[in-house]
Amino acid sequence: MRLFILGLGYSARHFVRKHGRSFSHVAGTVRDPAQRNDLAGIEVHPFSGSLPSPETVERVRDADVLLVSIPPGSGGDPALAAFADVLTGRKRKAIYLSTIGVYGDHAGSWVDESTPPQAILDRTRMRIAAEQAWTDAAGGDAAILRLAGIYGPGRNALATLRAGTARRIIKPGQVFNRIHVDDIASAIIAAIHHQGGGVWNVCDDEPAPPQDVIGYAAQLMGVAPPPEEAFATAEMSAMARSFYASSARVSNEKLKRELGVTLACPTYRHGLDALWRAGEGR
Repeated sequence: MRLFILGLGYSARHFVRKHGRSFSHVAGTVRDPAQRNDLAGIEVHPFSGSLPSPETVERVRDADVLLVSIPPGSGGDPALAAFADVLTGRKRKAIYLSTIGVYGDHAGSWVDESTPPQAILDRTRMRIAAEQAWTDAAGGDAAILRLAGIYGPGRNALATLRAGTARRIIKPGQVFNRIHVDDIASAIIAAIHHQGGGVWNVCDDEPAPPQDVIGYAAQLMGVAPPPEEAFATAEMSAMARSFYASSARVSNEKLKRELGVTLACPTYRHGLDALWRAGEGR
């Protein structure tokens, strides 16, 4: 199988490190190839949403699997706009990395893939439209993976505590969902081998208040956690504050049942334990 990745971001690069040998050829796009020094073994193509090169178009046309991790913008999905002419007429698998943010606020109640998305924010409307567009473009063979908050090596509560940037924002009743990047990689490879398309939530077993994660990381490190800050009065960017507008417990039962994924990190404690053993936060 030939793999082409539209957007070689954190999760996509980790997937290649874990499963790149499953493919005969791996290529993908970055905004600026000169800024990437961790892409050994990947044929890199520049793409920033404008007209792609003929070589890039050819690689997309020839790909057996497309992994899409470029978010939509105000003008829609830039990858679909750039490659629309070569996405039809050939059967291929498309894996689209979306977000559980499409569910919106459910006051901490459980949701699953049968829960209708809530297009309240502009970014949510764009995501929902992009999910449908990729489903249409892949002729029903698109896997929509709705990712929870991503953490892993270099991007976790241990690292933010060590850097002095961790905060404990307290909003009563607030929970967030998380997923370790290793488990994202497992979900992607399972979706590639799954017959047909669908929508799957990619999250761990235990939605939890954000301050609990920081507190557990501090416990592992043997340091005092940062002071609690009330959400109502905390200084935050508009983007950061918007994430607290939604609280839902997202089910991963369909991921386990249909794709057969066994989570390496079923809770944030498992994930932080593994990262601490690997030297994170030291």
